[in-house]
Amino acid sequence: ILLLSSALSWFVTGDSVLWGWRPWWSRGDALGAWLNGPVILTDAELKQYDGSDPNTPIYVALNGTIYDVTGGRRIYGPGGSYNIFAGRDATRAFITGCFAEDLTPDTRGVEEMFMPIYPDEELSSDETSRQQDSASKASKTQVKLRRERDRRNANKQIRETIDHWAALFRGERGDKPYFEVGKVKREEGWLDALPKRALCESAKKSRPKVKDENSS
Repeated sequence: ILLLSSALSWFVTGDSVLWGWRPWWSRGDALGAWLNGPVILTDAELKQYDGSDPNTPIYVALNGTIYDVTGGRRIYGPGGSYNIFAGRDATRAFITGCFAEDLTPDTRGVEEMFMPIYPDEELSSDETSRQQDSASKASKTQVKLRRERDRRNANKQIRETIDHWAALFRGERGDKPYFEVGKVKREEGWLDALPKRALCESAKKSRPKVKDENSS
């Protein structure tokens, strides 16, 4: 059955016996990189691989993992539409879509863009105070549980978004000749040293709104 499925996959996709999935060990460039050992770079060192030097590979980092995207030099090289991602870890921008503001690996607070806005959150401060004064302990508990649930769902969406891009950069989706080569080396506590970022305007506007709280 496995052999038949593989043969059918090759017939349908034309380039894979695994129904479009292209594992790294099935590609010579990725296998060669694995045999050479992992590339370990700091964020500062990573900047050297932005495509400026045609004799060096182009690297893109996502969530601390480095990928070789040299095969897409037209896109990631100088003048390319995605050159802003070359030579850096811009995980936050891959999630929010705010390419101008979020070219950073810091994803703190990004979950807010996936968390719904409820009617009581759009009230004025006076209205909110009056509502809170009249709210029962049970309803306050429900709001807390609601936020915890929404945050879990938001974090799940973040993971799924990162996984989607990671699969692309591993060369497992589509026909992109990309592959993983190593990791970004960072000091312990590096994230705490960075100032916390506000959610970009585009991400704020994308937050879903709940008209009827009872339907959530």
